[in-house]
Amino acid sequence: MIEYRLLVDLEAVVELDSLPKRSRSRLLLFFEKLRTYPEEHCAAEERDDRGRRISIATQAGWMIYYWTDFADRHVKILKVRRMPGDATRHKS
Repeated sequence: MIEYRLLVDLEAVVELDSLPKRSRSRLLLFFEKLRTYPEEHCAAEERDDRGRRISIATQAGWMIYYWTDFADRHVKILKVRRMPGDATRHKS
């Protein structure tokens, strides 16, 4: 098993910081799962402007956009977005 280093973009950090503690904790635990098995959690993909494959995982009403950098052994969390149509509020 390869364990990747987890890097989180400032945009994602700001979004996480705005969440209630319980929701933030759930997402951070999920980030740890991504770090261990990033490809196992990919629900969809898109390409960025450089042609890199951006994986999208879903967790508790959120979409997590990340890039697995195999050469450097990094999982890079790029952004965290509420899933479309998910009008529920997170409870702390």
